[in-house]
Formats: sequence, C-alpha cells, structure tokens
Amino acid sequence: MKEKIEQLNKLKEDAKLGGGEARIKAQHDKGKLTARERIELLVDEGSFEEIDTFVKHRANDFGLDKQNYPGDGVVTGFAKIDGRPVALFSQDFTVFGGSLSETHAEKIVKVMKTAMKTGIPVIGLNDSGGARIQEGVVSLGGYADIFLLNTLASGVVPQISVILGPCAGGAVYSPAITDFIFMTKSSSYMFVTGPNVVKTVTHEDVSFEDLGGAETHASKSGVAHFIYENEVETLSNVRKLLGFLPLNFMDKSPELGFDKTNIKPEPKLDKIIPDNPNKPYNMKDIIHLIVDNNDFFEVHKDYAENIICGFCRIGGMAIGVIANQPEVLAGVLDINASVKAARFVRFCDAFGIPLLVLEDVPGFLPGTEQEWNGIIRHGAKLLFAFSEATVPKITVITRKAYGGAYDVMSSKHIRGDFNFAWPSAEIAVMGPKGAVEIIFKKEISMARDPDKELEKKIEEYRNKFANPYITAERGFVDDVILPSETRIKLISAYNLLRTKVDTNPKKKHGNIPL
Repeated sequence: MKEKIEQLNKLKEDAKLGGGEARIKAQHDKGKLTARERIELLVDEGSFEEIDTFVKHRANDFGLDKQNYPGDGVVTGFAKIDGRPVALFSQDFTVFGGSLSETHAEKIVKVMKTAMKTGIPVIGLNDSGGARIQEGVVSLGGYADIFLLNTLASGVVPQISVILGPCAGGAVYSPAITDFIFMTKSSSYMFVTGPNVVKTVTHEDVSFEDLGGAETHASKSGVAHFIYENEVETLSNVRKLLGFLPLNFMDKSPELGFDKTNIKPEPKLDKIIPDNPNKPYNMKDIIHLIVDNNDFFEVHKDYAENIICGFCRIGGMAIGVIANQPEVLAGVLDINASVKAARFVRFCDAFGIPLLVLEDVPGFLPGTEQEWNGIIRHGAKLLFAFSEATVPKITVITRKAYGGAYDVMSSKHIRGDFNFAWPSAEIAVMGPKGAVEIIFKKEISMARDPDKELEKKIEEYRNKFANPYITAERGFVDDVILPSETRIKLISAYNLLRTKVDTNPKKKHGNIPL
C-alpha cells in the first residue's frame, strides 16, 4: 500500500506541473499566472477540491498519442469564496495552449452540471488558443456541449467568465452567454476572428489590442463588464462581485451587519441639484451618499456612460442600481444605454436582487443614427425588463422625467413598488421649451417680441407643470421627499418589501424584443 500511495502522490505532483516547468516559465515571462496559481488567488486558502486530475485526451492523430498530459489543459473542481461554495474551471495554457479537446470539454460540463444540481455559482478562468485543431469536429462538439450548459444554467446559478489570455473563435460564445465578463488589460483578448483573418477578408489592418483587447470590449463593444490592470486585481474583484450575489435563484444575497441606530439625514443631498435645470451634475455623488459606506460596485463603468449600473448595499441589503447620468449626454437613453440597463435589470430580477432606479432622463436620443439602428426595439428591451421584473423596485426621480422615458424608468405604471420624487422633479411629456413651442406656437409667432414671449411662456409652463405635485396628486409618485431623507426612506421601504410577492402570467417565456 505504501508504494501505491507514493505512486498516487507522484502522479498528483506531475499533474500540477501541467505542460512542464519550461512552459510555466514562459507563462510567467508573459506576466501571466498559471491555471493553479489563479485558483489559489481566487478562492479561500486550502478550500479547492480538484476533480478529474488524471483525465487525458483520447486522440492519436498528428502525434498526440505521444503528448498526453494529466488534466488535458484544464483544472476543474470546487472551492469556497468567503466561505460560500463555488464551482470553477481554469484553463491551462501550458498544455496545448489551453486548447479545448473532447475530454477538456467533458471536464467543464461535469462541474457545470454539478453546480446546477447543487445550486452554486460557476466561475470560468479562460486562457485558451481555441478548439484543438487536431481533434477536428469532436472539439467543436465539445464547445457546443458547454454552450448548452451555459444556456440551461442561465438564471439558475450566477455564471462569471474571467478572460486572462486569448479567447477566440467559437470559444467567445460561452463567456458571452454568462452573466459577467472580466478582462485584464494588455493580456486578455476576445474576438470571433483574429487580425490576420480580418485583414484577409476586409483588408483592415488592426492590432490584437484594438480588435479585441480589454479596453475595446469595455468601452466600445460592451462585451466586457469589468477590466482591471492585472490578474491579481481582476481576481480580487471577482470575489467582490460574488459578495453581492446569491448562490442560486432560490437563495438570497448575503446581508451585512448594519447599525440601525445611526440612520440620519444627509444634508449634502439637498445641495446637489443645480438651480439651472439644464446644468449637469454627477449622479454618482448621489449614489455614494445614499448607499452603505459609500461603497458602489459599478458594472460596465466605461460603456454607455449615460446610464449607470452597479451593486451596493442599503441597510445591509444587496441592491442593484440603475441611474441616469446627467453628466453624459444629459442622461438621455440611447441604444447602448437601453441594452446595458435591460441586461442588468434582468440579471437582478433572475436572482432576486431588489432594484433602485435614480431617474433624471430628458427622453430618448433623437436622430437618424438611433432610429435606423433600432432605438425603438432596443429601448423596448429596457421597458420589457422593468415590466417583467417582480423583485422589489423603488424609483427616485431627482430631476427630469420626460416623455416615454418616464414610463420606461420603472414608473408606477409598470409595477414600481415605491416611486418617490424630490421637489426638483420635473415630470412631463417633454421639457418646457419643447412643450411651449408646440402649445403656444401661434401666440409666440404673433407676439411683438417672439423671443420674450417664448421665455415668458416657458416660465409659466415650468411653474405650473415642471414639478412633482401634479403627478403626486394622481398617485403616480407615492411621496415627494426631502433629498436629505432619501436614504432613510429607502431603508424603510426595502425592509417593508422583504416579503413582497409578485408574479407574471403563466407562460413558457416571453418574447423580449431582441
């Protein structure tokens, strides 16, 4: 028995070397960690339990029978993060460039199936050259098996993809189906076709970084939700994200301790909204003043910056925030903002995370580019997402709420639970100037001084309609509140909504306007 135990220990030590010390050194020389080093950084110390350590590929062509490494290019297993269980896989670039084979895929599918049965999140650390060409269609079938599991697991358990190297071709579609994608600057790439193929087909010269680097996907395509400077920072923030999420759709997000005796008004909130209604301000200043410990974890920070999405805690509870940003495009809703927010709302609703909407929106962005690219269809995605959501929903209108955008931003009419307005709120079909130019067009044109008459009518309209009280009279907002008391009101409302139950009509699923 002693010899057998020694043999087992040796085989496990050999497996830990992956493709060998030379390839590990090459990985380090690129500034990248190995598959196992990444796991050690990500999970609680000593918690990782590996499975399928000894799995090897079954291919014999092209000399593969002479290259057979234990684990076959991916480390899989289960661990804990902040004491909570997770399933994970980490692709090993030192073995065949992390390429996906039949058995490589089987290992990933196995942990995903177990995660669904046990109700725990799945984290994928991606660093792969793509499908293993030597295995042909078998490797492609492996990708499809993973795609299917990603789809079936969607809305059942959170799925997080961490791109820490190349991710190309069919490989990109697994992360794309998952809930959140992390990338690391200067070392991670995602693209359907690489620069060489692009040049051949379209004659465009483009670098790896410009085509599919972290900053490109974080700011232009919106594929990446989070980007960080290095792998250590990236993995640390994966841990932070998980702290806001439940283990599965039937679980609840972790709730942190909260000092209920220290809830008091925040006078700074009374001074944030400018006297000039056309002057911008930073909505993040409001967010930081109403959340616990000024801690806001933003999602898609560099993409569609006219809308803000992210996680926070209010009264210890995990909350998903969607807020218009007056500092960017006046907070208007456009195609990218609508899709970004709709995706975030649907994630929060799928996993029972209450929503907070901070509203200052002048409407949808006009213009041929937006219309021809489908602002109607894309804007409808956000409307659909809010309407469908059954989690607790609270909206605070800080200033503008004009036109259809007022309806879309979780208004009372689409099942908002509590809708509050600040005294500075302006709720109307359109802004005062546009409304006056339509309503009083004839009077203005016939006036001795049209410009003076226009300004007079604007002031009259603003005084009569550009306030929250007509809306409050109708019950479309539940209360007009002092800005300084916003946090107090939110804590009280979310506590009341803990037992909220709401349902949608029985159906297979809706048909969101994709």
